[in-house]
Amino acid sequence: MKVIFMGTPDFAVGTLEALVKSEHEVVAVVTQPDKPKGRGKAMQPTPVKEVAVRENIPVLQPRKVRDPEVVEELRTFDADVIVVVAFGQLIPKSILTLTKYGCINVHGSLLPKYRGAAPIQWAVIDGEKESGITTMQMDEGLDTGDMLLKKVIPLEKEETGGSLFDKLSVAGAELLLETLDALEKGTVTPEKQRKESPTAYAKMLTKDMGAIDWKKDAVSVERLIRGLNPWPSAYTHIHGKTLKIWRAEVTDGDETKAPGTVLSGGKGELLIQTGKDALKITELQLEGKKRMDTAAFLRGYTIEEGINLCC
Repeated sequence: MKVIFMGTPDFAVGTLEALVKSEHEVVAVVTQPDKPKGRGKAMQPTPVKEVAVRENIPVLQPRKVRDPEVVEELRTFDADVIVVVAFGQLIPKSILTLTKYGCINVHGSLLPKYRGAAPIQWAVIDGEKESGITTMQMDEGLDTGDMLLKKVIPLEKEETGGSLFDKLSVAGAELLLETLDALEKGTVTPEKQRKESPTAYAKMLTKDMGAIDWKKDAVSVERLIRGLNPWPSAYTHIHGKTLKIWRAEVTDGDETKAPGTVLSGGKGELLIQTGKDALKITELQLEGKKRMDTAAFLRGYTIEEGINLCC
């Protein structure tokens, strides 16, 4: 097939690279405009653009993909299908119907669960036992199109948003190629989604979501820590500085102590009371310092037993 690829972040890179290596021909790549980054504000290309340039594939970076001139330019490539992976803009009907096979989306959840911008991280935060990839025939709704193929990925006990991201990126690339093959052969039967999702909309992540509420139970806080690892990361405050928590374990606490109380801050152990049970912090990072295991951190930094991190 002749393929137009629409995608932007790291999650889309694996699928684009798989397409390039396949028997399909990627005739154009559509990605978000370059953005300034770093102190020097140098313009930074998207991860998908970097791959396209390396592979000498024509790149389009429209601010609004729905503009008529953009649609007409896409039409000139005479593609058979458009593949969309985390593109970042809503796709209008004029593009959804532009090619023979329409727009095929690779979504990082087992639809209809976790429609939305951050399905991978929310699956970890919510304590799901499994996640996966769904390929979907896109419509004008938000992740509501007919489902084509699925691949289930079990979540490990210590799964993080980052580790699941990597697994689903690989799985998505494989499933997309299977989906295109099935579409060509006519062996896939689209399955309509139910109108309502069984889970809440997987809203976009923000930095303030990482603020730990110690009043919540330890299981929920530990899931938040894993789900927001590596970005935006879960954090608390101590001695007026931000303390990122990278890894923790649920353990017994002292229900007579207020949530946020440091139960133990010595002998290489940092134990913090939550609304139910406690968390043993095993990896952390103080503002301005490098990430390290707790035992190493406590050899150079004192955390007094009894102080409260809620304040």
